[in-house]
Amino acid sequence: MDRLQAMEVFTRVVEMSSFARAAESLDLSRTSATTIIKNLEAHLHVRLLHRTTRQLKLTAEGAEYYEHCIRILAEVAETEVALSTLGKGPKGKLRVDMPGTLGRLVVTPQLHRFHRGYPDIDLMVSHSDRIVDLIQDGVDCAIRVGELDDSSLIARRLGEMRFSTVASPAYLAQYGIPRTLSDLQHHTAIHYVSNRTGRIIDLAFMVNGEMTEIRMPGKVSFNDADSYVTYGLSGTGLLQAPRFMLKEYLQSGALVEILPQWRPRSLPISIVYPQNRHLAPKVRVFVDWVALVFEECPLVGDDCATMPADPTLLAMTEPRPA
Repeated sequence: MDRLQAMEVFTRVVEMSSFARAAESLDLSRTSATTIIKNLEAHLHVRLLHRTTRQLKLTAEGAEYYEHCIRILAEVAETEVALSTLGKGPKGKLRVDMPGTLGRLVVTPQLHRFHRGYPDIDLMVSHSDRIVDLIQDGVDCAIRVGELDDSSLIARRLGEMRFSTVASPAYLAQYGIPRTLSDLQHHTAIHYVSNRTGRIIDLAFMVNGEMTEIRMPGKVSFNDADSYVTYGLSGTGLLQAPRFMLKEYLQSGALVEILPQWRPRSLPISIVYPQNRHLAPKVRVFVDWVALVFEECPLVGDDCATMPADPTLLAMTEPRPA
């Protein structure tokens, strides 16, 4: 029995709660993975896993053995990497997940630079607005927006996602510019539906350090951020969106920021990866690289919504006398 292989199969089964998924991630058949675990238990003379048709559960001995396996495999991986990568760059498949619009506008345009710097890394990029389970889905690292509540992950802060409330000049010309939050009762919103909860997200404003949510009427809703912003150009309502998505439209005048003194709360942008695995060189270089991308990218800077509004444009959007 290859004990290191058995440890790796065992830890992967525990992390993925599935013999089938663990076997697939290690390029093994399910039968082979099952046999390896049975032989490991026979060798150790203990039961490591309670198996039922619906779930796998660690025994007390299995939980203790799992912790030892994680440390041993990490030390072995570090030693192998130190010896095998002398004078060589990182290599292998790297699975990365990130929100669709953030990936499309910020990360994807720069990926050719990463590939040029690390040609032996095979990138597999997925765009998803749902929170993937890194272990279950076999993802090495992921970019996430918002507060993190998964203590099993290590996070590195990349920046902040800032938001603005905007409308098209045509809409403001017809309905006027809201100057206060109470003015919003006379306006219509384009709604955004959360992919996580399936619920409409109300417009939100920071007032004296506190978040104030305002429910507004609206006839159209989207669960896709690109469609949501694009529809705002049609002059049918107010919307709130990340400023990196709005920059082009704010600069051209296709959209106008309103109520800038009460912008929504910013959300942190982070890259996360599992803490119970050795940080492979391919993951480390991607984390460092993407941190630099966010640091240097003007789209996630603070310039797009702090630029002064065109006074001519604002004059055009003053409410017309009845």
